Amino acid sequence: MDIVFQVLKLLGSIGLFLYGMTLMSEGLQKVAGEKMRNVLAAMTSNSFKRVLTGLFITSIIQSSSATTVMVVSFVNAGLLTLTQSVGVIMGANIGTTVTAWIISLLGFKFDISMFSIPLVGVGFVLMMFKSKKKKSMGEFVIGFALLFLGLTFLKDSVPDLKANPEIFAFLQQWTNYGFGSVLIFVLIGTILTMIMQSSSATMALTLVMASYGWIPFELAAAMVLGENIGTTITANIAAAVANVSARRAALAHTVFNVFGVIWVLTLYKPVMFVVAKITIAVFSIDPYTNSEAILYGISFLHTLFNTTNTLILVWFTPQIVKLVTKVIKSKDAEEVFRLKYIQGGVLSTAELSLSQAKYEIVDFAKLSKQQFVYAREALKVCETDKFEELYNKLEHYEQITDKVELEIANYLNNVAEGQLSEESARRLQAMYTIISEIESIGDSGYNIARILNRKKIHGKSFTPDMVNKLDHMFVILEKAFDNMIENLDKGYTKIEGISKAVDSEEEINEYRNILKEEHLLSLEHNKYNYQTGVYYMDVVAECEMTGDYIINVSEAIIEIQ
Repeated sequence: MDIVFQVLKLLGSIGLFLYGMTLMSEGLQKVAGEKMRNVLAAMTSNSFKRVLTGLFITSIIQSSSATTVMVVSFVNAGLLTLTQSVGVIMGANIGTTVTAWIISLLGFKFDISMFSIPLVGVGFVLMMFKSKKKKSMGEFVIGFALLFLGLTFLKDSVPDLKANPEIFAFLQQWTNYGFGSVLIFVLIGTILTMIMQSSSATMALTLVMASYGWIPFELAAAMVLGENIGTTITANIAAAVANVSARRAALAHTVFNVFGVIWVLTLYKPVMFVVAKITIAVFSIDPYTNSEAILYGISFLHTLFNTTNTLILVWFTPQIVKLVTKVIKSKDAEEVFRLKYIQGGVLSTAELSLSQAKYEIVDFAKLSKQQFVYAREALKVCETDKFEELYNKLEHYEQITDKVELEIANYLNNVAEGQLSEESARRLQAMYTIISEIESIGDSGYNIARILNRKKIHGKSFTPDMVNKLDHMFVILEKAFDNMIENLDKGYTKIEGISKAVDSEEEINEYRNILKEEHLLSLEHNKYNYQTGVYYMDVVAECEMTGDYIINVSEAIIEIQ
């Protein structure tokens, strides 16, 4: 019974540590979410900047997994290219070494748990404010407190070897295989990190075990190497449902860490010798003989591993990209209705998720434009056998637009459950309006197909002059579509006005009025029969209505400001 209680206490301590880490990370992401997105999007010029970006963000949010998942999501959303993401991931690996140093220097040297409860009080006070930023800061403070409280409980829950010689005997059987033992503990570190989904938690557990004499320095170091492989699983899970580029970015993370572990294991004894010498030079204690020095030695190894690995592989970024591209092949043609950007799921903060939604909406707008390309083509071939094929395609597109609107709306509903700034809340409301208008455009495209189909069934035909005039209406509509897509792509921050969109909408209305007057004169002069004229003006009316939907999209964007 005592053993069961001890195991549950250990699991609870790890759980508290993990929860504190998550709360701290998410709090900081909410505070700095918009800035982090801008930083990630801006750092595209060279590998050095990308590495610094990953290092900076991970150092702040204290989670390489969170940074990597963010990077994978941004690749999925088209904010980062695959090449750019590799550099950021390398920097994230260096940034995660900060966690090990914080735990080594503060978690074991000082009893920070005595400040944890007062810090929870400070965090609680901050969370009582109406300001979302202060609430998020409160989350961070509480997370920080719980993290070190969990670490303290973790230290206390690890049994003393002197009082439990059977544990020492169990561990000893795995430490007598020479280099084989090193490989075993690499595997243990990998599996533990995959289970916990946090290299920081596994690192904390490794530091506790090493400081209490459970495992010697060289095997603790082996566990750290395994943790670097295990931490890649989180990004791969996140990318499993994402697009091809996102899966490649996650695989690049795995390639980076696995390669690093391989070369360190190949030169294991020399590397451990260098790490020991650095520890002795800095702290004047030997990690092979001093339990406190083991903490610093492991932290030095972690830092040396990720820094050196980055300095080596940053020059081979194109080769890594080529390798993952070869391993994960893209299909030559993807279904047009496949969501490209929000299949990776909602990001860890609502603020960051809106970028994914924006890019999906831009793609939705392009989809609606393509529908009208087919409608224009259907108009020209209405009397031929090809019309049936285009009619079925337009009907299919109408179903697609319904489906895409629903998927984006569900995604936005999930985003709305998070904490949003006032500005982001306006963006969210605008997005609901925009997807509704784009779906209406899809309905209009199908309505045009139905009008043309009814005309064909009733044996009516447009004159060449009528076809030419309707074709010109489609040309004006195409320009309106381009203005709408341009405004969506710029977003509310870069858009300066919607004068082009307004001009296109007015041009559509004016041309509609001209066609209406000409239609009445044509009926007077019997240029075509009344029923043909009805179908003709129905198409004109649907085009004019589409113009209204298009301008509504641009107006929704400008209203965010």
